[in-house]
Amino acid sequence: MNKIITINAIPLKKPLLQRIGDYMQQQRKLILGLQWFIVLFYFTLLIWPALLPLPKDYVHFYENLILFAQFIFWGIWWPFVMLSMVLFGRVWCGVFCPEGALSEWTSRYGLGRSIPHWMRWSGWPFVAFILTTIYGQLISVYEYPKAALLILGGSTVAAMLVGFLYGRGKRVWCRHLCPANGVFSLLSRLAPVHFKVDQNAWNRAPHRTPAVDCAPLVSVRNMTGSSDCHMCGRCSSHRNAVTLSQRSPNDEILAINKKSANYWDILLLVFGMLGVATGAFQWSASPWFVQLKQGIAEWLIERDSYWMLSDNAPWWLLTHYPDTNDVFSWLDGASILIYIGSTTLVTGSIIMSGFWLAGRILKDKQSIPWHLGYALTPLAGLSIFLGLTALTLSMLKAEHIIVPHIASIRITLLIMAYLWCAYLLWQKITHSYNTSTGRNILAVSTIILCSSIVGLSWVIMFFVW
Repeated sequence: MNKIITINAIPLKKPLLQRIGDYMQQQRKLILGLQWFIVLFYFTLLIWPALLPLPKDYVHFYENLILFAQFIFWGIWWPFVMLSMVLFGRVWCGVFCPEGALSEWTSRYGLGRSIPHWMRWSGWPFVAFILTTIYGQLISVYEYPKAALLILGGSTVAAMLVGFLYGRGKRVWCRHLCPANGVFSLLSRLAPVHFKVDQNAWNRAPHRTPAVDCAPLVSVRNMTGSSDCHMCGRCSSHRNAVTLSQRSPNDEILAINKKSANYWDILLLVFGMLGVATGAFQWSASPWFVQLKQGIAEWLIERDSYWMLSDNAPWWLLTHYPDTNDVFSWLDGASILIYIGSTTLVTGSIIMSGFWLAGRILKDKQSIPWHLGYALTPLAGLSIFLGLTALTLSMLKAEHIIVPHIASIRITLLIMAYLWCAYLLWQKITHSYNTSTGRNILAVSTIILCSSIVGLSWVIMFFVW
């Protein structure tokens, strides 16, 4: 009689990413401790410098808390937060963000009201980003601690208030009203990692499995991308169906079709990230801005109108620091608004006309093929990164630290971003339209040519001005 020998299967070791996700799920107390440490660090750098006198003489950033906080916030913090979105998804939001942590904390002890309908409007990320960016330029948020306290601190207070009023232990502010939410949502689509949901495994799990406490209000079962997921790890291995996994950086962008495209995303990308943000980063270095202001001033003087030349606005409305000889007149404020507004309208209109022409070439029934706009996400992300790191480099230059080959690095990054956008456009067009190769090439070329106004503006800023 033959014996049947049964060998117990040796469980395979989980992939590294899955183990990292499970570790995050198991170490919630560690993550909470890290969040509270960052909250303390954040408030220290936000509040303390605002109480100190501004430095009048040259000092190193490591010798003065105001300059140190400026370097941390705008030289390191925000540039690399943006970069982290592309590399790791919204792990900043779920693990590190002090504003999100405070909003969730207050929500656990708040009133727990239902989210009002007006707050769910999908246009808030666009509006909040535009208003915050422009207001920050008017009060010089990158240079002065009071301005940083007003904008960043005001946003934090608003996040806590919304958390106290709405939801129960949720991040309602982060999901609907955060000024950076739309930008983070767009950039995280490029991340090569995400929490993947296996629908078959989900359906096999017991139906009475407790639901995940998802703070950003994501439907975990229906989650197919990274745009809303905060990468906190709480859902890792839930129902044995959710795993931190690797993917192509192109997958989520290419998966967006005509029906799933949101035109508010594209308006934010084109008019916000490529328009308003570009104008905000470039106006202070632009000779065109100086010519604009001088032209308006001459026109006013010729007509004996001098009120716009006065500089009596409070610091919270326009930059006003007489001790450092940095005071904005009403004309300065108006010129900033005109310059950023003109940059936004020109840049956005040219890019949108490229999409409109591409739609005509591809015989699309829609007036504008909104889903193609997501293909410019790499360019939008790089544009903001170039602007923020320009601040970093200027701070380092003040310390006599020169980063070598920076010109070549910038040009290389711009070329790579345009090549990436062109590839995404080609893939989306060839999979969405039954048109000839010639028409597809012409459509891609049209959009890239129109969007080249952004790259041209950076080349002018870095190599001409």
